Amino acid sequence: MHRPVYTADHDDFRTVARNFVDRSLRANEENLLRAGMIDRAIWLDAGAHDLLGLHVPEEYGGAGVDDYRYSAVLGEELGKFTAGAASSFGIHVDCAAPYLVELGTDEQRRRWLPGFCSGEIITAIGMTEPSGGSDLAALKTTAIADGDDWILKGSKIFITNGIQADLVIVAARTSPEKGAKGITLFGVEAGMAGFVRGRKLDKVGQLDSDTAELFFDDVRVPATNVIGEVDRGFVAMMERLPQERISGAVNNIANAGQILTETIGYVRERKAFGQAVGSFQHNKFLIAELVTKVEITQAFVDRCITEHAAGQLSAVDAAKAKWWTAEVQNQVLDACVQLHGGYGFMNEYRVARAWKDARVTKIWAGSNEIMKELIGRDLGL
Repeated sequence: MHRPVYTADHDDFRTVARNFVDRSLRANEENLLRAGMIDRAIWLDAGAHDLLGLHVPEEYGGAGVDDYRYSAVLGEELGKFTAGAASSFGIHVDCAAPYLVELGTDEQRRRWLPGFCSGEIITAIGMTEPSGGSDLAALKTTAIADGDDWILKGSKIFITNGIQADLVIVAARTSPEKGAKGITLFGVEAGMAGFVRGRKLDKVGQLDSDTAELFFDDVRVPATNVIGEVDRGFVAMMERLPQERISGAVNNIANAGQILTETIGYVRERKAFGQAVGSFQHNKFLIAELVTKVEITQAFVDRCITEHAAGQLSAVDAAKAKWWTAEVQNQVLDACVQLHGGYGFMNEYRVARAWKDARVTKIWAGSNEIMKELIGRDLGL
């Protein structure tokens, strides 16, 4: 089905993004899985082709594009490759960039954004904590003013790009008595005394994306590294979560659709009992259901992309897209594993790796249960 969300210019950009994926990611897939992270040379290649600073003003080294649809195109091409790669680059391009561009001071933009765009500075978002999960308002990491500096103490967990990150946007409690209204964002840079990376976490899936626990042991952060206003961090996070969620939805459905396409090719060729596996009525009907579900979901995501590009996407609609695409993705990939039979359980097959990669999408960026809670509240329930 034709997707009117994109123009010829977006299609041209898709070619650039797809070539990058084929050249730098697909050609090195096994190396990425062994290393457990995206190699820095690949980040630099992405930067050299203007893929990292899409929405960063040109004066800071970015592409200066004021159109979210370009990010969506990049997210789709990365998602078709692996959910892990989409996650690593998505955190940088879609999640970290808005904080630095929209909330950063002129000095911060000059200091951080050129390297952000070139791939020399890899970023991460330090929100989730061991005891908090999706409850960002309950974070325990603290920052106490000390002259012109802040003393940061606490820890974060499940941080994508955490092992490699040169700059981590960290949420910390600065006015405990204010609750959620007393949280501030800080730019913590690699090499700051007391900033320690813990384990590269041993995950079930997304092995090509590094995920870490981070520790802040009385890290002295200068006031010049405060991002946005003091005690306004929670508001800043809530304002930008819809982009993280729609970007996740874009990745989810692109990933599911690609693996389903590959599975259809497999069941056309794979024989059992003298005929193609896909020709059995049960499998034929199942695939018909999966294709329909993916295409209908894609139509809703495309509408969300259009709304977000116009600055009109609501947090509730972003929540709908996030939880539904995660649900559909997991349903589709589980069925694809089944259609592959025993081979679907082998790590050498992309379908097996994708199936494991996808499970976390129902948990991160706010669990699916939290998304339903947001939708329910909006309905007055």
